[in-house]
Amino acid sequence: MKKLLLAAFALLLTPVVLLAQTGKVFDNLTLPSKILKGDRKFALYLPPDYETSNRAYPVLYLLHGSGDNQTGWVTFGEVLRITDKAIADGTATPMIIVMPDADSGRRGYFNDVKGDWNYEDFFFQELMPYIEKKYRVKVEKRSRAVAGLSMGGGGTLMYAMHHPELFSSAAPLSAAVGPLTVDETIRNVKRSLPNAPDSVATNYYNRHSAIALVNNMPDKDKKAVRWYIDCGDDDFLFEGNSLLHIAMRKKGIEHEYRNRDGGHTWTYWRTALPTVLQFVSDSFHQF
Repeated sequence: MKKLLLAAFALLLTPVVLLAQTGKVFDNLTLPSKILKGDRKFALYLPPDYETSNRAYPVLYLLHGSGDNQTGWVTFGEVLRITDKAIADGTATPMIIVMPDADSGRRGYFNDVKGDWNYEDFFFQELMPYIEKKYRVKVEKRSRAVAGLSMGGGGTLMYAMHHPELFSSAAPLSAAVGPLTVDETIRNVKRSLPNAPDSVATNYYNRHSAIALVNNMPDKDKKAVRWYIDCGDDDFLFEGNSLLHIAMRKKGIEHEYRNRDGGHTWTYWRTALPTVLQFVSDSFHQF
C-alpha cells in the first residue's frame, strides 16, 4: 500500500515537473526610447530555471526579418519549443533570448541615411543596457551572441562587424548582406537624398556592406567573432551570401558556411535554429 501511495504521489507531481522544464516567452514587452522618441517593443525568452535560480545567463539577440516584428520568431520560428528542446537535450545552454521589433516606425536595424531614425544607436545605447539592467544577463563579450534571418541576418552581420568587442558569435541566416557595389548604393541613397553627393553613398557602402566590411577588416578582428552563415540553395539572397563566404575565405576569416536545401522560408529557418543555439552555446563556453 505504501508503494502504491508513493507511486500515486509521484504521478501527481509529474505535471509540476514538466511545467518546471518549460521556458517562458513574453511577446509584447516595451522599453522607452529617447533616441527613437517612443516606446519600442521586444519579445523575450526566459529559460526553464530562470525563476527558480539566482544565477545570470548568457544572452542571444535574435533578429526578425522584413515584414515581421518581435513576434516573428515566437509565432513562426517556434522559439519556445525549439529552445526548450535544445536545452533539455543538452545541445544548448540555458540562455535568455531577446527579440526586438525593427518594423515599427521605420523598417530596419541600421541608422537611416537621413540621420532621423537611428535604430542601431537605440540597440546599443538603450536596448542592450536595458536588458542587462532588468534581467539577470551576463554582460561580458563571451556571454553575448547575435543571430537573425534575412533583414535580421543583415543586422547580425553589421552589429557583429561594427562591434566585434561585444559578441562572441554571430549567426546570420539567409542574410541581406547589404549592397554589393558602390554604384548600387548610390542608386539607393539617391532615392532618399536626391541631392546627396556620391561621398554619402560611398560612406554608407563602407559602413553597411558586409563584403566591404570584410575586405577592410583589420587583422585584430579576424578572430574576434565566431561566424556561422547559413543560406538555402534556392534562396534569392544566395548570391550575396556566397560572395560573403568567398570574401571571408580570401581574407582568412574563419567561419562555418552552410548551403542547405531550401529557400527563403520559415521552414528553413526553423530547421536552422537548433544548430544556431548549439553554435552560440559553444561560443559561450569557449572564450
